[in-house]
Amino acid sequence: MYLVVGLGNPGSKYEYTRHNIGFQIIDRFAQKNGLNFRSSKKDYYYSEGVINSSEFFLVKPVSYMNMSGVPLLDFLEEHPVQYENILLLVDDVNLSVGDIRLRKSGSDGGHNGIKSIIYQLQSDSFPRLRFGIGSEFEKGEMAGFVLDTFKKKESELVERGLNFSVELIGKFISGGYKPMLDFYSLSGKKATTENDDSLGQKGEKEPNESDSDTN
Repeated sequence: MYLVVGLGNPGSKYEYTRHNIGFQIIDRFAQKNGLNFRSSKKDYYYSEGVINSSEFFLVKPVSYMNMSGVPLLDFLEEHPVQYENILLLVDDVNLSVGDIRLRKSGSDGGHNGIKSIIYQLQSDSFPRLRFGIGSEFEKGEMAGFVLDTFKKKESELVERGLNFSVELIGKFISGGYKPMLDFYSLSGKKATTENDDSLGQKGEKEPNESDSDTN
């Protein structure tokens, strides 16, 4: 059993913001595979399917970003999945727009959503796909930047990254991290597997409960 988790903030006003790229990726994957999300009694939407005989769930926590770990833990209590079979989809300000980086495990790197999940699961041993959203912001402006939409000139890069991410998810569901990494490498990419805590490299912090309600 595999689980793919896209992170974002609920609500239509955040739908296409940079910080919601995790939602955009998982929605694109669901659409490609003819899947629909259903609500649950907890703070998450979910879907399920099968690819190459591999069963999987898709989950979108609909708490705000810095509480993402709570609904994920609720889901795992009802549907146990080995942590190594959980793929997290998140935004990364340290990567250029549309660039992808894979990691097998590691610290939160300054990302509030990952931080919440590590805290709730008491583990950082789950793979993650980090999608570059760029870093064209001045000091003190990161919160506004991640909650803004992509520029028109970035649309082609975003689209290319979304399509590549969908392919990577399919490889992960078909066999786990290694097949996904092999496909990534064959595409001319170089995955980062060491601890790389470079998120927020400009000395900024993500929006949190003291900054806004969008975490």
